[in-house]
Amino acid sequence: MKGGSVRRRTLPGFGLTMGLTLTWLAIIVLLPLAGLFLKSFELSFAQFVDIVTSRRTLNALKISFGLAFLAALVNLVMGGIIVWALVRYRFPGRRIFDAIVDVPFALPTAVAGIALTTLFAQNGWLGAPLAELGIKVSFTPLGIFVAMVFIGIPFVVRTVQPVLIDLDPEIEEAAASLGANRWQTVSRVILPSLLPALLTGFALAFARAVGEYGSVIFIAGNLPNVSEIAPLLIVIRLSEFRYADATAIAVVMLVVAFLVIFLVNRMQRWAQLRVPAH
Repeated sequence: MKGGSVRRRTLPGFGLTMGLTLTWLAIIVLLPLAGLFLKSFELSFAQFVDIVTSRRTLNALKISFGLAFLAALVNLVMGGIIVWALVRYRFPGRRIFDAIVDVPFALPTAVAGIALTTLFAQNGWLGAPLAELGIKVSFTPLGIFVAMVFIGIPFVVRTVQPVLIDLDPEIEEAAASLGANRWQTVSRVILPSLLPALLTGFALAFARAVGEYGSVIFIAGNLPNVSEIAPLLIVIRLSEFRYADATAIAVVMLVVAFLVIFLVNRMQRWAQLRVPAH
């Protein structure tokens, strides 16, 4: 109290809501992750290293993280192009295309996997012409890549779209009036403003692709050391009642995914500091 007035909090009940938030976060997120690490302690360090460095495990991790990273990069570029077309242009069917972007969100992953497998099979609508060119998609790592691109594209589009909508076109006109050509306007005005959102969309698409299971296993072929993803290997170990082995693989996936997302978030923070407020 100062000068007979009472200072009120901006958010009433902040202490209670913060306590409920932290409690719910601990129950839903922190406790399961803690249980995951505790289960891995049943293994000795040598056993843990043997499991995570086995040829099958390393290949599964390489396929999951490598293809997820490539798919997120493709979604970063293509998602940016899609957002630009949807926000800055008016054309017939724009609202329909805007709604189609959300299909991977609403579609069950198993249905998406079956649809992609049928479409890219050697006798499918897209698979047949590709097969004539010597390109096989279904039941190969390329099929995994296609599935990861499919399920990740909405994350980039929906993350960048509101930022681009709020970006005033007058900024581009001002840059043009100062003598900037189109490439300079895009590279020095538009992209720096969109970079934090683009990095966020990249991180979300990558995280979703790494953990994707349902849409991938149908089109992957699931051949050990060839087209077997890490989440499938975890399920296989669980079905074999090798719970500690499954936990060890899950811990490695969790740590690597956390490090990648942490790095992306640091890049996002750096980008935000470089972009001045308009």
